[in-house]
Amino acid sequence: MTLIKESDYGTPRSISDQMVTLEIDGTEVSVPAGTSIMRAAVDVGTQVPKLCATDSLEPFGSCRMCLVEIEGRRGTPASCTTPVEPGMKVHTNSPKIAKLRRNVMELYISDHPLDCLTCPANGDCELQDMAGAVGLREVRYGYEGENHLHEEKDESNPYFTFDPSKCIVCSRCVRACEETQGTFALTVKGRGFASKISPGDMLFMDSECVSCGSCVQACPTATLTEKSVIEMGQPEHSVLTTCAYCGVGCTFKAEMQGNEVVRMMPYKDGKANHGHSCVKGRFAWGYATHKDRILNPMIRKKITDPWQEVSWEEAIAYTASEFKRLQTEYGPDAIGGITSSRCTNEETFLVQKLVRAAFGNNNVDTCARVCHSPTGYGLKTTFGTSAGTNDFDSVEDADVMVVIGSNPTDAHPVFASQMKRRLRAGAKLIVIDPRKIDLVKLPHVEADYFLPLRPGTNVAVINAIAHVVITEGLTDEAYVRERCDMEAFQRWAAFIAEERNSPEAVEAVTGVPAADLRGAARLYATGGNGAIYYGLGVTEHSQGSTMVMGMANLAMATGNVGRRGTGVNPMRGQNNVQGSCDMGSFPHEFSGYRHVTDDSVRAIFEEAWNVGLQGEPGLRIPNMFDAALDGYFKGLYIQGEDIVQSDPNTKHVTSGLGAMECIVVQDLFLNETASYAHVFLPGSTFLEKDGTFTNAERRMGRVRKVMPPKNGYGDWEITQLISNAMGYEMNYSHPSEIMDEIAKLTPTFAGVTYEKLDRLGSMQWPVNDNAPEGTPTMHENGFVRGKGMFMVTEYVGTEERTNDRFPLLLTTGRILTQYNVGAQTRRTANSQWHDEDVLEIHPWDAENRGIEDGDLVSLTSRAGEVSLPARISERMQPGVVYTTFHHPETGANVITTEFADWATDCPEYKVTAVQVNRAYTPSDWQKRYEILREQTTQIGDVAEIAGGGA
Repeated sequence: MTLIKESDYGTPRSISDQMVTLEIDGTEVSVPAGTSIMRAAVDVGTQVPKLCATDSLEPFGSCRMCLVEIEGRRGTPASCTTPVEPGMKVHTNSPKIAKLRRNVMELYISDHPLDCLTCPANGDCELQDMAGAVGLREVRYGYEGENHLHEEKDESNPYFTFDPSKCIVCSRCVRACEETQGTFALTVKGRGFASKISPGDMLFMDSECVSCGSCVQACPTATLTEKSVIEMGQPEHSVLTTCAYCGVGCTFKAEMQGNEVVRMMPYKDGKANHGHSCVKGRFAWGYATHKDRILNPMIRKKITDPWQEVSWEEAIAYTASEFKRLQTEYGPDAIGGITSSRCTNEETFLVQKLVRAAFGNNNVDTCARVCHSPTGYGLKTTFGTSAGTNDFDSVEDADVMVVIGSNPTDAHPVFASQMKRRLRAGAKLIVIDPRKIDLVKLPHVEADYFLPLRPGTNVAVINAIAHVVITEGLTDEAYVRERCDMEAFQRWAAFIAEERNSPEAVEAVTGVPAADLRGAARLYATGGNGAIYYGLGVTEHSQGSTMVMGMANLAMATGNVGRRGTGVNPMRGQNNVQGSCDMGSFPHEFSGYRHVTDDSVRAIFEEAWNVGLQGEPGLRIPNMFDAALDGYFKGLYIQGEDIVQSDPNTKHVTSGLGAMECIVVQDLFLNETASYAHVFLPGSTFLEKDGTFTNAERRMGRVRKVMPPKNGYGDWEITQLISNAMGYEMNYSHPSEIMDEIAKLTPTFAGVTYEKLDRLGSMQWPVNDNAPEGTPTMHENGFVRGKGMFMVTEYVGTEERTNDRFPLLLTTGRILTQYNVGAQTRRTANSQWHDEDVLEIHPWDAENRGIEDGDLVSLTSRAGEVSLPARISERMQPGVVYTTFHHPETGANVITTEFADWATDCPEYKVTAVQVNRAYTPSDWQKRYEILREQTTQIGDVAEIAGGGA
């Protein structure tokens, strides 16, 4: 294995169709118009020396290393800032140029520490490389004069060091922060000799820096260096893989020493991230080797017993025997499984196969039930397929972006940076959210319309926007007639045109001024390509499915589906939540979203799996808890999900789990659900497995093993062992064989192979004979279902209402530095930014309750009570409070209720009536939780429990 080296062309690629022919060092070359001389030179095999230039940033022309000569022109222009011209004759090297470059380099080195042998960047330093390239052998200037060699280091950031003594003020870090990330946290302060890089005259940790790593990646010296590199030294080899955090699906190079990760570097050819990253993917991978990680299987009879370590053979035998016992005693439907949206496609496919073929029922579900199941229902009903319509790069062609119930800068930061670049280039923005998210106003980005709706009124807002489109004649009539079901459209249009759906009529319900609703509607309908991006603030409502259909209606009515720059695009939360749905993790669907009641579909799987399959849907996650409390659901296999922390109404979840007799948790850590488990099977991290993830844009990316599993097995192997122990044989030797089976059984994956993924880097499904390399844009020539189906979207207010006892509305969300239930990120230095959940509350609501910033407050709903610190925030509107759910000791979901989407049972996390008051102690639930965790996480001696249920 070797270290993957990526070519750097110095300046970005030109996308012009016009070609220009010129001569460089006597060799003729043709390149797109607008290409720099520096980049054109690479095409003829010449690397012009450079320091300030890199192909991820616009040319800057400050370092004066890339000077060239052009016949017929005076002087020596910078090749990075000089575009090619027809017939141009360029010389990249001559005695004159060589002398100039050496002189420039001599000046750089005269104010730079000569500690190369002990420098952490030794062997990976562009200044060192360029000194060699220009033939510098001596420096005539000593250190007697003024210099910067004694500047103090900034060690405040937990992941990287800033050493200004090594800085050459090339501005690459500043430009990366601006152009790539869009945070504008860095600047060049001062002029001339006094110029220096500054994060705003403060430490990095105190600045606006979001620790995405772009500045570190761009730095050509050791000025900005990962602390892991300082500690471990330079990596020796690298492996390409896919990030296991959010739904963006960034491609990374895991740079290694042996089996130890030195650093994770975003890959420039990654089609989802294009060499960018966020603090989680770039730096927060240390959980893989955290001391809390469980590496040996464990068993116990009762949850109050200490855990006892056993061998893998004993654990698997005990699991199989207990599941078979439960089915014998309570019936074949008494057990089920939950797949993981953090595991690979191949692993989730095997879990649902285990449930259907080995358990003999359809009691399988996934965390998408509690996040994006309305996306599947709504988009399949209207468009014919349960996934987003466009790739991320499509945003570059968007003229108007509508962001609804999504906070991209926190939840999908790499894509958010891409959005910000397009907004800075002139695209318009409409933000619809109860909370003033970052995108409402950032440096050089400001929403044209911010519609701060009341939680629970999404459907009223989307109907009002559609009302303006219909009544003001803003529909794309030709598109609708050609592409959509006209009878359904006319029925919907008549409903939408009713006065009760007008902006004026719904203003009192939504809290959004009618004039703003009308303005936003006109902008979306007439502003060019309109793209809708939405998140859990849409789906996690009692009308989640209705709202998804409402957005689809609006997109079809305005002709904004089926081409680049448009579409209805769900921002998936976890790394493989799209994939877990694709793989058949719902109780009513096989892979590819085909219903279990369809005899012809079921026959395909029965023949392939050589077993009879049930033809009726199984239990959804909430139904499993209900059935457990009713006494006839007794066993659950949970792969990589923490339902106690993530699912709503924690008390109901734990009561359901407490009524079961065998809960098997397969995970990295003793999570909150493991407190109720009888078997713990240690899982493997994404660094220890092969497979694929499918991101929010339907892009399948390869996950590659960079180290052996510390627990001994990949997650797919553990599932296979359970199946074999239960009597249903699975004999895969590699995840590629599982993907071959998926492709054979699933039409949308028919053309997927590991060989093709390795060759192309990634692909977006559907991949088949019609699209052998994938489908970036869905519904281009017609909707998958045939004609687009408009659905009547009646607004029905949630049953969760405020009153005198619970006068506020709670909504929940995520924060940049933590991920989902925090099991991974809490075990990294990311907790230095966010070490506890807080309650954001508007100053008016806080003042009325005598609450000051930082006070401990009680948050009470009809479901329960917790205590947490208050943060007074102008982000909130009066009457609405907000918190995250990353820390289990907070117990945010103790508060949320069981109200759910009418079609999919997706919980209504985003609307909970609450009261907030000052508190002085943790809540009673939190006190009991602390005691329970102490009792249920004890690890005892080696077990004497034998396999076979003894």
